[in-house]
Amino acid sequence: MIISLLGLKVGVPDHTTCARRSPGLVLAAALARAQASGPVHVLIDATGLKVYGAGEWLVEKHGARSRREWRKLHLAIAPGSGEVLACELTRNDEGDAFQVAPLLTQISGPLGAVIADGVYDGKPTHQAVAPRQSASPVTVVIPPRSTAMPSDATGAMSSQRDQHLQLI
Repeated sequence: MIISLLGLKVGVPDHTTCARRSPGLVLAAALARAQASGPVHVLIDATGLKVYGAGEWLVEKHGARSRREWRKLHLAIAPGSGEVLACELTRNDEGDAFQVAPLLTQISGPLGAVIADGVYDGKPTHQAVAPRQSASPVTVVIPPRSTAMPSDATGAMSSQRDQHLQLI
């Protein structure tokens, strides 16, 4: 999955080879079971990937400094099984909160909860979860930043984020 997202031409075994080498590997049945069991809880996080190229060889050979290139791999994982439900590869300068919507569109079943760290706190995350609320309530568990302010300071706290801020 990561190899194809990076656009690399590296020999990676296909499903047939993996199935032949590991008897009992049933990916389609496991995915169907996970989707049929009801709402799924989703853990979202990102990691940095350093992209090596010709510049790295020049640095090693001649000691010259080159600008390193990074990518971010955003993952949505089912916490119970550790299964990767969705992934998105972006440049390093793209905001994490804006990647929640593309991740959630890759998950077809109902959501039970979306859990992430504080870097995902913000309006883009809650706007991405809002359309999924109509089918069943989705709990958003993201710690607010230390500088977080309620969205409606004068009215009743209605959103989950505002309720979390009120509790803190």
